[in-house]
Amino acid sequence: KGKWTIDRLWTSYKDNREKTKGLKTDEGRYNMYIKPSFGHKEPVEILLLDIDRLKRRDLKGKAPQTVKHVLDQLKRIINHGVKRNLCVPLPFHIEIPRVNNLKTEDLTPDQMKTLLATIEKNSNLLVKNLMKLALFTGMRRGELFRLQWDDIDWHRGFIHIKGPKGGVDQTIPLNDGARSVLENHTRTESPYVFPGRDGRQRVDINHQVREIKKDAKLPKDFRPLH
Repeated sequence: KGKWTIDRLWTSYKDNREKTKGLKTDEGRYNMYIKPSFGHKEPVEILLLDIDRLKRRDLKGKAPQTVKHVLDQLKRIINHGVKRNLCVPLPFHIEIPRVNNLKTEDLTPDQMKTLLATIEKNSNLLVKNLMKLALFTGMRRGELFRLQWDDIDWHRGFIHIKGPKGGVDQTIPLNDGARSVLENHTRTESPYVFPGRDGRQRVDINHQVREIKKDAKLPKDFRPLH
């Protein structure tokens, strides 16, 4: 009972992390790949051979990005325990594979023209304006979901982005296209610009965006809100 196994460290790690969508993804990854091989072990009991076996057996044929995420998550769990003096560090270094997943999300002028025309035809004003604001500002999906009316500085011409992917709040210009979208967007009692159910923060819009992408005949691998 007194052992700080990977399972126990994982529970402590979760309790000290903000409850986000990323944590849910980590939980699924942990249960599928890390728990079966390491959940019952203390870090000191893990051998380099165990890591090699994980890569050869459980992660065989998986995308390099998946391998990277699993190994990095195992490292984070153990580092969490080490920082809190709950366990000793591994006696070896876990090598994380380098993954080149750089992908440029761009469209030809004709594709962009078609996309904008398809967006304009859509009857859902919220989806239409959200996608247009993404195109005009470069804001990520999560940033658009979190955007509140109080984050818009109409007088100085800025949009304040809170809690972006990099972690540090940012300020971006409120250009003419973005200003036009927001000025003509229906405002509800919700503090959010693009609210979800019952005025709460929106969590998804994938179905509507996929329909627009399909109607605009865009490439299958193009991510409109990335």
